[in-house]
Amino acid sequence: MPRPRSLTPAQLASAALHVIDHDGLAGLSMRAVAQQVGMSTMALYRYVDDRDELEQHVIDLVLGAVDTNPPAPDTPWPERIEIMANRVRDIVGAHPGVVPLIIAHRHRSTRLLRWSETVVGILTDAGLNGRDRVIGLRCLLAYIVGAIQLEHLGPLAGPGTQAIADLPPTEFPYMSETAGHARTVNADEEFRGGLANLLRGMTSELP
Repeated sequence: MPRPRSLTPAQLASAALHVIDHDGLAGLSMRAVAQQVGMSTMALYRYVDDRDELEQHVIDLVLGAVDTNPPAPDTPWPERIEIMANRVRDIVGAHPGVVPLIIAHRHRSTRLLRWSETVVGILTDAGLNGRDRVIGLRCLLAYIVGAIQLEHLGPLAGPGTQAIADLPPTEFPYMSETAGHARTVNADEEFRGGLANLLRGMTSELP
């Protein structure tokens, strides 16, 4: 008879998430998680078949905290989209290492599918349908995922911006000047501003 299970999926996911937060996604392995929970690597296979299933548990844990309920329907649709976007940013931004996993497992995450259903409903209210709605949803997902990665891996407040600002203006006049302004833009302004630009572009396509 197999030994009774003593480790829940949530506990396993928490251990894997700790590894990702501490060592990055590259540090995630069955061995590392087994060490985190205090068991042998082989014993861990009593709970998951492979790393793919382990990653799915991590995504379920992180995205499980995202509120997927529709914002108030009397709120203008761009503001409703902003609310939904910020819900993902607030949760995933605390664990930026999982972003690649979200891309890989998005079609299997019930919570992300529910979030997307709400967003598509808002886009429908705005007048987007068919192919335009497909592109609208993909653009929003691409923006949110990319913005989270940039905010944590290449922030405007980081050394990269300073290095660009120090470029010789005779050779890089636009980049050096732009980087100088970039140092005055905080992460919230960057996210909100980029999202507003994207939504304005969607609005311009509406009949």
